[in-house]
Amino acid sequence: MQISDLPYPDPGVPDARSGPRFLLWLGRNQLAGQLKSLCWGLLHFCGIAGLPFAVGLGVQAVVDRDGTRLILVGGLVLLIGIAISLGDTMLHRTAVTNWITAAARVQQLLARKTAELGAALTRRVAAGEVVAVSTGDVEKIGWFVEAVSRFLAAAVAVVVICVGLVFYAPALGVVVAGGVPVLALAVLPLLPRATRRADIQRDKAGRATELASDTVAGLRVLRGIGGEELFLGRYREASQEVRKAAVRSARMWALISAIQVLLPGLLLITVVWYGATLVLDGRITVGELVAVFSAVALMLYPLRHFEEIAMAYSFSRPSAKRAARVLSLTRTDPGPDGDAPAEPGARATAAQRAEADAPPAAKPAAPAPGGDLYDPETGLMAPAGVFTAVVCGDPDLAGRLAERLGGHPADAVGGPSVLLGGIALDALELDTARTLVLVQDKDPVLLSGTLRELLDVPASAAVEASAALAAAQCADVLDALSQSAPDGVDDPMDARITERGRSLSGGQRQRLALARSLVTDPEVLVLDEPTSAVDSHTEARIAEGLATLRAGRTTVVLASSPLLLDRADRVVLVDGGTVAAVGTHRELLHGEPRYRAVVTRETDEEQLLGAVERIETLRELTEIEESA
Repeated sequence: MQISDLPYPDPGVPDARSGPRFLLWLGRNQLAGQLKSLCWGLLHFCGIAGLPFAVGLGVQAVVDRDGTRLILVGGLVLLIGIAISLGDTMLHRTAVTNWITAAARVQQLLARKTAELGAALTRRVAAGEVVAVSTGDVEKIGWFVEAVSRFLAAAVAVVVICVGLVFYAPALGVVVAGGVPVLALAVLPLLPRATRRADIQRDKAGRATELASDTVAGLRVLRGIGGEELFLGRYREASQEVRKAAVRSARMWALISAIQVLLPGLLLITVVWYGATLVLDGRITVGELVAVFSAVALMLYPLRHFEEIAMAYSFSRPSAKRAARVLSLTRTDPGPDGDAPAEPGARATAAQRAEADAPPAAKPAAPAPGGDLYDPETGLMAPAGVFTAVVCGDPDLAGRLAERLGGHPADAVGGPSVLLGGIALDALELDTARTLVLVQDKDPVLLSGTLRELLDVPASAAVEASAALAAAQCADVLDALSQSAPDGVDDPMDARITERGRSLSGGQRQRLALARSLVTDPEVLVLDEPTSAVDSHTEARIAEGLATLRAGRTTVVLASSPLLLDRADRVVLVDGGTVAAVGTHRELLHGEPRYRAVVTRETDEEQLLGAVERIETLRELTEIEESA
């Protein structure tokens, strides 16, 4: 894999049962790159391993005053130097390539999962956690993938040096071979504690990121109620906790680094002292002592990679765990209130892997235009070409129902899918399902860019942007954008919208999002409280424009506003999770107390008083008839 080949045509189906399994899956998918890095690493480290022996031969040639042998040794040192330089350069190149390709694969997987789940993602995972996974965690996962091949090459080099010293100078080689395992394994008892401290730091940093993300998202509201200082204080406390956790983690890693310096130093002192004794006794030559000393000194470099791989794994494991948690979510996973299995990630990922390994099943063709939208769970029917309004007493139920109508059932795993024209949305290709049914939730997001770019979405081209803006009553929004546009921008369509439309009011953002949905012109449009942030006069005009523009197209609006309900062709009351009544707004208002309670916001006492008054009126009419 070359960086120029990115992005991947298909990043694959990840093993998201756990963080370590996800890291192993990444490594398996980059075997070619890891082998290249390992080969260049072996050339680099084995060159380093051979350098001390060449130096020892050169020193001994000087002692013996053998010029020919010294020239040969000089040529050998030159070749070893070329091997070290070439191996180091290519090792760095291939290792960085492994890091970038692994990070790119994870980012593609996250982007694909985000596109698959849509707005349902942030209902199941905190937005701050998604941000942490897609930024810092990706880097740490890539670091571990990069460090693996370097560590393996360094481990081979250490073994080669030890074995070579045993054969080259047995008396000293045995000392070195016995001391190196102690150097490599001395820090193992400290690694679990260091890993736990790193995990605590990562958790605290993730919570601080979530708090910062939530604070920024609600900054306008916080300023309106004067609560920004309160949340700023909370973020200060969270950041101080992160700082303290980072210091505790750094202390442990500093101790590990100190041990990695202290023990090799003791080994060097032992080698020099014992080697000098052997030279005085005539058991080894000066050249052999220099070779052994140089080998031990240079061995400190590959030994550092043992510490690096431990740090890379301890930092990447919680990052991989968070990434696996996000990647294990599926369209049919339960929401936070659903009856989730004990290990939803393992269950979902196993299903994904089984689906990937099995022969691809034929997806059903898209239903013919003009099919009814039907939800078997609630019994809701939205006839084709009809403006249907849905009234739910529970706002959370309305949000879940909108999610279900978009093909994302969040109530239970394996529940019945919504049908369009008799075909299950879950069975269709995701792109096809989203082309047929578009859901706009109650808190739509506006991306930064110009208004023209905002409305440049996949669409049928049957609805012009001007018509959609007019239907959504965006005239004042265009005026506001024109006034805030810099000099030289005359067309409000070229005016820029800030991130999430923060410079606009809630009602303006809501109307622009509605215009974007209308431009798309899907076969079925589902709107969840599309006018909750606008005044009643604007809402009445939006209801009129929506009914006119969507005439002959299936439209489902979840709302409780009488202005919208009165414009609907058909109104459905959903109570207790099922359809309780169907009719027009006026029919239900006069004949269904539960509907009237939701729409008019009647309290229980007012409903009881109204029932008593109707009973009294009926009794009076009965008495009049009897007396007559």
